[in-house]
Amino acid sequence: QVQLVESGGGLVQAGGSLRLSCVASGSIFSINDMGWYSQAPGKQRELVASITGGGSTNYAGSVKGRFTISRDNAKNTVYLQMNSLKPEDTAVYYCSAEIVDGVVMNTMAYWGKGTLVTVSS
Repeated sequence: QVQLVESGGGLVQAGGSLRLSCVASGSIFSINDMGWYSQAPGKQRELVASITGGGSTNYAGSVKGRFTISRDNAKNTVYLQMNSLKPEDTAVYYCSAEIVDGVVMNTMAYWGKGTLVTVSS
């Protein structure tokens, strides 16, 4: 069974930085796209950044120039470096990955349980 586990969230002052990590484990044949999503209280979940298996990246306009997504394929891990954080970045951040299961060779989207990022003003 495939699992995604996020870490690195916490409380930080505006202008500070955090680095989120997400590790995929279990029966994994390969991982395609990976991404980070945020969900603020009372709002819908939205894409923050994504990265393909080849390393191409995509960012939400609100985080361009401040956040950087990267991945380590050998470790089945995706990272989100968050700099110049703003109070409006406060949200639960979820990791998602499109994974080819190593047993039945199905491709499915998996989600982590989320990590809370709180930015104080």
